[in-house]
Amino acid sequence: MKIILQIACLLLLAACGGGSSGGDGRAPRDLDNACRILDQRPGYLRAFRAAERKWGVPVHVQMATIYQESKFISDARTPLRFALGVVPIGRQSSAFGYSQALDATWKEYQQQEGGRRTRRDNIRDATDFMGWYMAETNRSLGISLSDARNQYLAYHDGRTGFRRGTYRSKPWLMRISGEIESRAATYQQQLLRCR
Repeated sequence: MKIILQIACLLLLAACGGGSSGGDGRAPRDLDNACRILDQRPGYLRAFRAAERKWGVPVHVQMATIYQESKFISDARTPLRFALGVVPIGRQSSAFGYSQALDATWKEYQQQEGGRRTRRDNIRDATDFMGWYMAETNRSLGISLSDARNQYLAYHDGRTGFRRGTYRSKPWLMRISGEIESRAATYQQQLLRCR
């Protein structure tokens, strides 16, 4: 009986997984090479450049943040939580799409900047959202738009959390922010050599 319940739950999960909208849902190959990512997805570069022109956030900072948040998967979601190890009870958060924007933050962006039709699984909307959020972080906290590490800490924990220093009690987040800083620097160097 237990095996039947587990199979039924797996089928339910597969049915709820849904498809992607606004992309094929798959990540580009070779996520360690910025040039190859952009060769495979030319629309990404147009989106990154548009956000850089509008908000001032460098392409390599946007790319490193999206790598961490979604691995460039348009319909990325947080993992499901389970009761009794098998019954799905919802996701860890409402984060969705390339930028992993939460429902409430995305609604704020839509009201202030993006409009009702913007979608988190659309790369242009997701990069515009990220630029909007990071520009406000720069304005309110003084964090440079080129500072991938601290911009990510404020992006992850929110500006209020960053101001309070909540990230300091999260060694895993400190490690990840360092990895993002390193990836941004790598992407920056690679982008200089792209065709």
